[in-house]
Amino acid sequence: MMRIIKLDAIDSTNLYLRRLSLKERLVDYTVVVASSQEKGKGQMGANWVSEPHKNLMVSVFKGHLDLPANHAFYLSRAVALAVVATLNGLGVPNLSIKWPNDILSDNKKICGILIENVFKGHCVSSSIIGIGLNVNQENFDELPQASSLKCVTGRDFDLDEVLIALLGDLKAYLAVLASTNYQAELKTAYERLLFKRGEIAEFTTKTGAAFKGVIQAVSTSGKLQVLVAGNKVEEFDLKEITLAY
Repeated sequence: MMRIIKLDAIDSTNLYLRRLSLKERLVDYTVVVASSQEKGKGQMGANWVSEPHKNLMVSVFKGHLDLPANHAFYLSRAVALAVVATLNGLGVPNLSIKWPNDILSDNKKICGILIENVFKGHCVSSSIIGIGLNVNQENFDELPQASSLKCVTGRDFDLDEVLIALLGDLKAYLAVLASTNYQAELKTAYERLLFKRGEIAEFTTKTGAAFKGVIQAVSTSGKLQVLVAGNKVEEFDLKEITLAY
């Protein structure tokens, strides 16, 4: 049985779970889910804005990972694939993964993932996996690249049913990390869904310079491999470039 903690308004499910981990020894798949959060965060500290009681904001504790530190991005691949599996099961169309781990439907963002790892020696020992999924929200006036399950399907969803499906898929995909061939399995599946792979994509560097390139793959450590001018493949990490929609 999973331990599921349901809360109303909270600053952040990831922060709550982190504070809880300092007070007690968490069991695997301790889950925190909130109806509303005031300080939700995405990648690079971006705010995650969500209407109360309409979306799924959940954080999951996963221990006993023993994943080599240089393979930490395989955890990100597994989580992204788990979300896609859940959404496929719910009939959500045209899914893709925008590097590193935003989930898109019809090229609009419906899910963000924030993973915070704890390292012990040269391994990831445990992780807090935060998932923000837009479910029944319909108003995204200030976020033109955002969407939700309701927007793309026209249906209302039961948040508890979505949560249970997501947790089941998350357990299944995280179990892959314990297998001997997890690298090939997760890399292939992840890159098959990679947004703009094999197409000309537009990027912006941290200095504001724009350039175009063709996404080839993602490295073991999670860097985006892009074919740029001169037929040269260069690698970029999340702090270096932004991929346009």
